[in-house]
Amino acid sequence: MRAKQAASRRAHGVANRVRIVGGRYRRRLLEFPDAGGLRPTPDRVRETLFNWLGQDLPDWRCLDLFAGSGALGFEAASRGAARVVLVEREPAACAALERNRALLAASAVEVVRAEALSWLAKDRTPWDLVFLDPPFDSDLVESVLPALAPHLAPDGRVYVEQATPPVVPAGFIMHRSGRAGRSHFALLIKE
Repeated sequence: MRAKQAASRRAHGVANRVRIVGGRYRRRLLEFPDAGGLRPTPDRVRETLFNWLGQDLPDWRCLDLFAGSGALGFEAASRGAARVVLVEREPAACAALERNRALLAASAVEVVRAEALSWLAKDRTPWDLVFLDPPFDSDLVESVLPALAPHLAPDGRVYVEQATPPVVPAGFIMHRSGRAGRSHFALLIKE
């Protein structure tokens, strides 16, 4: 029985890791907790997104609003973003984000433990890029996306990932979109 439990824990530990695919932290592994609805953006989707954005994000201000594993935010920091804020409400996920920030010595990354919508309502930063990847089967994208325009810099971008194709609200244009398995993803640009 113990051997089976140990093997399960080892497999579980491997399953809760995500690899950074580009930039200065390339190939580094980030660990994240086992939590319902927490599913990092797959490597090939992140590769596609950063091909769309250009490989480097020098001096960009990036917000990962439902950070979860932090894969998107750490990927942005790896590619030169000047500031990356990871907003996450779950204590275990925040603790993992802090450990990963320390492991990478990612000084551009700030971890904020907060409920995303409350935090956003108080924020006044003009973001160059917002990652909007809430818990998978939630309907949060529809309520948050229209409210993001005032939080974006001119020509700001929003990356959306969810179970259904995003509906593009007024004030945004669809730049690119794709699908991987059950996930629909898109890059929107502020008009």
